Amino acid sequence: MNENETIREEEQEQNAESENLEDNTSDLDEVEASDELEAERDRYLRLLADYENFRRRTEKEKLAVFGDATAKCVEQLLPVVDNFERAVDSPCSDEEYHKGMMMILEQLRGFLEKLGVSEIKALGEEFNPNIHQAIKRAEASEDFSENTVCEVFQKGYMLKERLIRPAMVAVAN
Repeated sequence: MNENETIREEEQEQNAESENLEDNTSDLDEVEASDELEAERDRYLRLLADYENFRRRTEKEKLAVFGDATAKCVEQLLPVVDNFERAVDSPCSDEEYHKGMMMILEQLRGFLEKLGVSEIKALGEEFNPNIHQAIKRAEASEDFSENTVCEVFQKGYMLKERLIRPAMVAVAN
């Protein structure tokens, strides 16, 4: 072999090694790009999950605030309903006036019903400290057995499953 052939073989070997290095570098670049892509995808999925959690939490908070505001409004309206009931129950010589008061009371009751407000049944029911507030003890009679509500002083109301105002009652001993 002559010197030129030896140089050519060395150059070919160097070129082959260079191509192998380039191939390895190219493979490394692809692996790094794939890893970066996977990391970005993971980051995106986490961000999407965080957003969904945030959306659900704010929706739940919004419903809670609406429920609190409705309860507060109903709580302020109940004395008006009580006063209309007293006015309707009082004797009145003007039948048209009495009829108008009844219409207003029915309108108020309809409004409360649409909101999901219901009256707590108390008279004759067993005393429940979660929905009744005992303000008086009375002797048991044949009409009312022991631990039974025998008189209602003020009606109680619930907003769906939430207590707005407990019923003020007398309980039989």
